[in-house]
Amino acid sequence: MPVLLDSHAFLWWCEDSPELSRKARKAIEQETCYVSLASFWEIAIKLSLGKLTLPGSIERYIPEQMQANGFLPLEIGFRHTARCSTLPWRHRDPFDRLLVSQAIEDGLAVVSKDKILGEYGLQRIW
Repeated sequence: MPVLLDSHAFLWWCEDSPELSRKARKAIEQETCYVSLASFWEIAIKLSLGKLTLPGSIERYIPEQMQANGFLPLEIGFRHTARCSTLPWRHRDPFDRLLVSQAIEDGLAVVSKDKILGEYGLQRIW
């Protein structure tokens, strides 16, 4: 089953972080992986707030990592945003709510450490 990487899973994979679980690592190695444009937006915001640093500019780092790892970008469509209106309020983070909506709409499992995502009835891998 194809997977959608949460922002932290994408970044941890790119930096070969030990924070990434063995199960998550295996899924990323074996499945088709998508990264939402919402994750790129979240990363950009965290960079601007000083909560995150990258080993290069975001304009180069993200495209280089996407290509080097064979990850596919997941565009945000109206059906994804509309689905957010029907989700229960288990999670208040708008980025995570959009990832949940995308995963549900596109039939993707989510690679994420965030346990709350699994409460939406989708497959969470960690």
